[in-house]
Amino acid sequence: MKLQQLRYIVEVANHSLNVSATAESLYTSQPGISKQVRMLEDELGVQIFERSGKHLTQITPAGRDILRISQEILAKVESIRSVAGQYTNPDQGTLNISTTHTQARYALPEVIRAFIKRYPKVSLHMHQGSPAQLSESVAKGTTDFAIATEALHLYQDLVMLPCYHWTRCLLVPKGHPLTLLPRVEIEDLAQYPLVTYTFGFTGRSELDAAFNRTGMEPRIVFTAIDADVIKTYVRMGLGVGVLASMAIDPQTDTDLVRIDARHLFQSSTTKICFRRGIFLRSYMYDFMERFAPHLTRDVVDKALAMKTPYEVEQLFVGIELPER
Repeated sequence: MKLQQLRYIVEVANHSLNVSATAESLYTSQPGISKQVRMLEDELGVQIFERSGKHLTQITPAGRDILRISQEILAKVESIRSVAGQYTNPDQGTLNISTTHTQARYALPEVIRAFIKRYPKVSLHMHQGSPAQLSESVAKGTTDFAIATEALHLYQDLVMLPCYHWTRCLLVPKGHPLTLLPRVEIEDLAQYPLVTYTFGFTGRSELDAAFNRTGMEPRIVFTAIDADVIKTYVRMGLGVGVLASMAIDPQTDTDLVRIDARHLFQSSTTKICFRRGIFLRSYMYDFMERFAPHLTRDVVDKALAMKTPYEVEQLFVGIELPER
């Protein structure tokens, strides 16, 4: 059994059993991967993948267990490399972050600029996707950190640390009837078409929950994952925008009117998560503290020692998170 074989079967699973795509991503040949997978199966005496002709069709029950352990082994190998790197080149390495558009565009720029200035030899890569995709990428070990609001709870082997609370606002063109009201209520908002985030992105579920609490349904006519796209369609008069308050730029959005909506929707919490058991380099601790100052190395280490998500949550009881 070789580490290369374990890496191959994990990557095949990550590429939806497409051996050609796997070979392309690993810069190797399809026959080479197929041969190594067969050799591993022969050595173990079980099939990891079921086949139809030359094509892999699904993962066998034994294969699921083998893949899970293989992922753990590869993660440990990567941790060993990280330990070595911490002692040989403490300010050099890579950091892969997965996040949503809103975080990448409005919450992270200053943090990343300061981080790159402090660690010019650390190669930082940002990947954008849905919260579910972000969680999965961390669980699989393809990224180090995921920063999002929703779906992080789907994977129990992730450590989730709260960073800050954020609120929502309404965004309308100048002269819109809602700007004349002293206080907008859900009943007022229900009279207009809405432009907001795609379900599963940036706390969208709270909008639906707020309407459900009043027994009403939102009339959503357009959704997008990008706050700037939402603002474009608000400008076109397509509907009232419902988006994160931090996504409003006072310099570029002067043609729009921002209406505070924190009384309509409960605040949401952005979290940073990483895989349990990962070896955190010093610059990783530093990145987390730059993004959320209360996440000191001591606090993060205490969270790592916790066994359940509930215990991690209790660690932050009494800590007042910043609001954006």
